[in-house]
Amino acid sequence: MQLQQLRYFVAVAETRHFTRAAERVHVSQPSLSQQIRALEQELGANLFARARGNIALTDAGDALLPLARRILADTETARREVQELAQLRRGRVRLGATPSLCTGLLPQVLRTFHDLHPGIEILIEESGSHDLVRELARGALDLALVVLPLPSPSPALTTVELLREDLVVISSPAAAAPPAPVRIADLAGEPLVMFRHGYDLRELTVAACRAEGFEPSFTVEGGEMDAVLGFVRAGLGVAVVPSMVAAGAGGDLRVTPLARPGLRRTIALAHRSDVAPPRAARELQRVLLDSRT
Repeated sequence: MQLQQLRYFVAVAETRHFTRAAERVHVSQPSLSQQIRALEQELGANLFARARGNIALTDAGDALLPLARRILADTETARREVQELAQLRRGRVRLGATPSLCTGLLPQVLRTFHDLHPGIEILIEESGSHDLVRELARGALDLALVVLPLPSPSPALTTVELLREDLVVISSPAAAAPPAPVRIADLAGEPLVMFRHGYDLRELTVAACRAEGFEPSFTVEGGEMDAVLGFVRAGLGVAVVPSMVAAGAGGDLRVTPLARPGLRRTIALAHRSDVAPPRAARELQRVLLDSRT
């Protein structure tokens, strides 16, 4: 008994027509009929009653149909499972993340994932949450690390909170030390090194300053994370950055906490709700979620 014969049998049983069944399984009608006859000979029983083009299942056919469907379903499940295991030996994951997370969180997480699955290629898209949400929606990414709340909430995305992180003020040790802790109001008139438009950190910092009744003053703006850290080291101003980034920036920057209530951001892992991520992406998701503990 061959899987192909069972597939042909189920097609005839469901269409009650040999020609339509052959079209469904993409074979010629004579080939399908020959395989059905071979199956009947092997089983020693007729599976169909054929009378003037009217095809009906015999008792033997009725008994075989649920078993054949189960065998074919189990075969498909086995095929998917093996393919998914193969995906963990080779393949790729497309991950989007904000630049600060690429600097702070991801290096160690990706090191852990790579040690577990060295054959999987990891493609990183570095951008702000707004752009990452758009890339997720159009299917260009499997997963994305975004800052909540999303700039434009989408019911098509599923988000899982990953961590909450305090923001801190960094400055050059060669410059005058800011008050400790720093109040947002203390940043009025303070030269700020500011990220480019589209950075979640820029929007958060500017909104906090405006809530205190002033517009922030920028000495340099438009940089990416590494550039901002370098400008602060050079004494061009202070910057508000995630504590994780500040901790990994080395000992050549002064780190000052913000006064309560301070500023915090919520990081979430997002993927499309209507499409299950591939196996390799689900495994990276597991490693990311495990990183919370």
